[in-house]
Amino acid sequence: MSKRRSLSGSILYLALISFIVTGFAFWAFKASLSSSLAELENGANQRLDLYAATLDSEMERFARLPGVLGLSPAVVGLLHTPRDPELQRQVNRYLEHLTERTGATAIYIMNNQGQVLATSNWQQPDSFLGENDAFRPYFKEAIIGKSSHFFGIGTTRNEPGYYLSQALDDDGNAIGVAVVKISLAHLEHTWSQNKALVWVADANRVVILASRPEWKFATLGSLSSADLRKFDETRQYNRFKLKPLKIDELHRQSSDAREVRWQAPPGVADSALHRYLEQTRPLAGSNWQLSVLISLAPAYSLAYSRAGLAAVLTILILTGLVLLNERRRRLRDKLAAREALHRAYLQLEQKVEERTSDLLAANCQLKEEVAERTRAEAHLRQTQAELIQAGKMAVVGQLSAQIAHELNQPLAALSTLSANTVKYLARGNLATASGNLETIGQLVERMGRITGALRSFAHKSQTSSGQSALTHTLDNALFLVDQRLRHGAIEVRREEAPGLLADCDPNRLEQVLVNLLTNALDALQDQPGALIVIRSRQDGNRVELTLHDNGHGFSAKSLQHLFEPFYTTKPAGVGLGLGLALSASIVAEAGGTLTAANHPHGGAIFTLTLPAHSGEPVHV
Repeated sequence: MSKRRSLSGSILYLALISFIVTGFAFWAFKASLSSSLAELENGANQRLDLYAATLDSEMERFARLPGVLGLSPAVVGLLHTPRDPELQRQVNRYLEHLTERTGATAIYIMNNQGQVLATSNWQQPDSFLGENDAFRPYFKEAIIGKSSHFFGIGTTRNEPGYYLSQALDDDGNAIGVAVVKISLAHLEHTWSQNKALVWVADANRVVILASRPEWKFATLGSLSSADLRKFDETRQYNRFKLKPLKIDELHRQSSDAREVRWQAPPGVADSALHRYLEQTRPLAGSNWQLSVLISLAPAYSLAYSRAGLAAVLTILILTGLVLLNERRRRLRDKLAAREALHRAYLQLEQKVEERTSDLLAANCQLKEEVAERTRAEAHLRQTQAELIQAGKMAVVGQLSAQIAHELNQPLAALSTLSANTVKYLARGNLATASGNLETIGQLVERMGRITGALRSFAHKSQTSSGQSALTHTLDNALFLVDQRLRHGAIEVRREEAPGLLADCDPNRLEQVLVNLLTNALDALQDQPGALIVIRSRQDGNRVELTLHDNGHGFSAKSLQHLFEPFYTTKPAGVGLGLGLALSASIVAEAGGTLTAANHPHGGAIFTLTLPAHSGEPVHV
């Protein structure tokens, strides 16, 4: 029954912790997402200001051009005498020159029946000359005295453009219409080059300008049969097949901003569901609407990261509170035990005093018992002190063993270099001595990095970032064990792929390689024809290094416990069994793996894999 209650209490306790952690994570997610959406909405408004100003400037540049054409006597004369060929050529050249100077796509003059009398592209095979566009809305509005602005697809060249038209009159009577067609394709190209997601929709909610080709001439809603008949009559989209743009509203952020999901059509790159913040604004002076889309992927990624961080911090705080409560409970139990011992002592003293008067005859025996008790208490205090001291020494011994294990090779190298430096100084070879001293300084600095790395490992810190050039790091590791290689007459054969880069701190990777080389050297001690083969290659986004020695290999029991702390097959006093455990932990922190096996041709083989670095090359 007590076990059931304990289990039930633990489940409730864990459920409460999970609820608190989830609550804080959800709060952090919502707060981060709300802040990011506000920033994105502000950024979208700034983009809308820029794009709207650019579009207005482009259209305003040509706004007065149709009216200026009515000031030309040749144009007015052609409208009165349309069959004069010389006058028509003169107006054609004038319009052609004006098009080149202004950058317009085309400029042409229509009579009051909608027939093109002169055009800037008169020399081209698909010229507008003689074409009748009386059905176009820009002609119908201009001929009755309205300045018309119209976007549509040309019926001759099938090219989209923005048409500006104005009536040309003589003594108050409309005698023709001047039309200027301009292309806005360069704006779309600029948006596309800037990776912007933007479109412009006309009054029919048809996308007429867009930074992505698949959005062009898509509808933002369903079209009625009346709309389709109207489009057939005006040929505004030249019978282009209009498809709806698959955009679903997920959340309304404000009156002109909403969170949407767009599904790209099949065959389009990154065809998938995407979340965007859509900001829409009507363009002044027209019935168009300008929309900007900003991807919400970074905002959601940041929100999830902050939620995870909030969950981790909450867990750490709750864990700290639990540990603090446990410490207080133990201290309370300890004080209660001490108080109980003190009360027992007082009761014992009281009983001794009460019986003293009755035990005068046994005084000598009582003194002997008191002395024995005193000796026992002294022995108890001594034993307690020894246990405390033993605990302290165990911690100090473990730390010392780790530091000694990692610094053994640098210290051996320092000893060799310092001895060689003395000899070179005695010979007057200052250049070599200076180089040795510089190497000694580098080794001392590296020893400091090793102690820092050990401290980080002890606290289970996050993996240190960095990129390692595999060949350079292996050179450093081989240098540290060079003396043992020469002393044991051990051959090292290297078969490496050049220029391999791994995402791992170079100092920590060097520690791993030194540990693996040291194990191989121990296995090859007194081995005739001793050989170490080191191979490296890149497999996709992973870098792999294998170290194979021709020693005796591992037993089945050793392979099961090889990476456990303090497990060693070496004689007592030779190894502590920490090297491979530390190496496996370092590699795991870097996102890699370290495995060991017996090679099919004999000996042991260690396989080290690490993530390949995909950024800029490392300079060493």
